[in-house]
Amino acid sequence: MPASSRTPRTQAVAAVHDHPQATLGLHEPGHLFRRAHQHSVSCFNAVFGRAVTPLQYAALRVLQEHPGIDQVTLAAAIALDTSTTAEIAVRLERDGWIVRELGARRQRRLALTAEGQRVINEMLQSEAVLADRILATLDASEREVLMGLMHKLLGKTPA
Repeated sequence: MPASSRTPRTQAVAAVHDHPQATLGLHEPGHLFRRAHQHSVSCFNAVFGRAVTPLQYAALRVLQEHPGIDQVTLAAAIALDTSTTAEIAVRLERDGWIVRELGARRQRRLALTAEGQRVINEMLQSEAVLADRILATLDASEREVLMGLMHKLLGKTPA
């Protein structure tokens, strides 16, 4: 099709096809982080399936390490707003993986149930598999550098 008879959409598709690096945001950190997040979630689903979401996994891990914390503290620990964390907690309770108890000042204390502990223990057995899948294209030294840079970017020091 001659260039003059192409529609604007067809021209845009042709431009992307001819010069994809110009439109993929390869030098835009926000775009790259979004793509990396998509990759991470895809790997998570491939390893663990879809019964538990990455955010639910994060909540279960924190509750495993800090049983009895309140929802606000959990929200801060997994870097979510309190409303989203409350929705996650409701789903985890519905699935029988946590209990929520109303404590002082109407705070909800959270703890894993035996089933929740079983689920997280089972998932932890594949934690290294997930990390290897996410970081598969990197060698050991690149993985170390990437992890160090992510910790630096987030203002955290690795434990």
